[in-house]
Amino acid sequence: MPPPNVPLPSSRRPAAGSRDLMGVILAAGKGTRMRPFSTHYPKPILPVLGKPLLVYQIEMLAAVGVRDLVLVIGHLGHEVVRALGSGEQFGVDITYVEQEETLGIAHAVSKLEQHVDRPFFLFLGDIFFEFHTDADLKSMVERMHSDRGVSGVLAVRVERDPEAIKRNFIVIASNDGRVTRVIEKPRHPQVDLKGCGIYLFDNTFFDAVRRTPRTAMRDEYEITDSIQIFIDDGYRVEAADVVRRDMNLSYAADLLDLNLYALDQTGAPSFVGSGTTVHPEARLEHCVLMDGARVTSPVTLRDCLVFAGATVTAERDCQRTIFTPEAEIRCDE
Repeated sequence: MPPPNVPLPSSRRPAAGSRDLMGVILAAGKGTRMRPFSTHYPKPILPVLGKPLLVYQIEMLAAVGVRDLVLVIGHLGHEVVRALGSGEQFGVDITYVEQEETLGIAHAVSKLEQHVDRPFFLFLGDIFFEFHTDADLKSMVERMHSDRGVSGVLAVRVERDPEAIKRNFIVIASNDGRVTRVIEKPRHPQVDLKGCGIYLFDNTFFDAVRRTPRTAMRDEYEITDSIQIFIDDGYRVEAADVVRRDMNLSYAADLLDLNLYALDQTGAPSFVGSGTTVHPEARLEHCVLMDGARVTSPVTLRDCLVFAGATVTAERDCQRTIFTPEAEIRCDE
C-alpha cells in the first residue's frame, strides 16, 4: 500500500485561497454488517453495474468542476487505492488520507484540515445518490456564492418513511431555507426533512469540528454536532432539497437492490458485462453479470448479481442471490 498521504504534484496543486472547490469522500468504514463482502471489499468500491460506487460520486463532483479530491480511507484502503489510482482516468487528482480509528464522521473530517484549503463538498462514500436534475450540485454551489453570506449547505430530501428518518438526521429550517437545528437519529422526528450525506462547507467549518465533543451514546464524534456548533456560532447554513433518492449500503441485500434499481434505469432486461460466459441453456431474468462472470450450468437466474470473476455452478434455479468469487449470498432469507 502506498503511504497514507499521497500529495498532489506541486505543479498541479491549487494556490491557497482559491475559490475553486475541493471534494472530500469518506471511505474508511469497516462495513461489518456487509459481511462477507467486508472481508474482501471496502463498501465504497462495491460494484454498481460493473462500476465502483465511489466512481459515481467522483463523476458527480467532476461534473461541477471539482478537480482535487481527498479520499479518507481505512479498512482495506489499499483496495480503494488500487481501484481508483491517482484519479487521472476520471479527470481528477486524488489525495489519500488514512483514518486509523473510525470514530465518526466528524473525527474523519478533523484529519483533513491540512489538506483542504478551499470550500469543499463532503460525500459519504457508501451511499448511492440520485438528484432531481443534473444541475442540483451546482445549485448548492450557487447558494454558497449568493449574497446571503452562506457558509454551509446541506443536501436534504423529504422522507415519508419515519423509520428511514430515525436512521439518519433531520434538518429543521426556516421558510427561507436557513437551518436552525439538526438532530441525529431522532426517536420522535419533528419534521420530514432528512439529511442525505452530502454537505458543502467553507473552511471555517473546521473551527466547529475541532470543538466537537465525543458523544456518550455512540462514543463517536458526530458531524451533526459539528454542524450545530457551526450554526450556533452564527454561520448561515442552508438546506437544499436536491436529492431524489439515496440508497445506503448497509446489508448485502442493499447491494443487490441497488444494482437491480440501476438496471431498471437502463431499460435493459439484464446487464451482461464484457468477457462473460453463459451456458447456452441458462436463462437470465433481471440479472446483473459483471465483466468475466461465468454461468456454467443450465439454470435460471432471477434477480441475481454475479461479481466479476465469479462462477455460477448451481444445479438449481436461483433467485435474489449474489455470487462472488468467494461466496454465494442469498438475499431472500
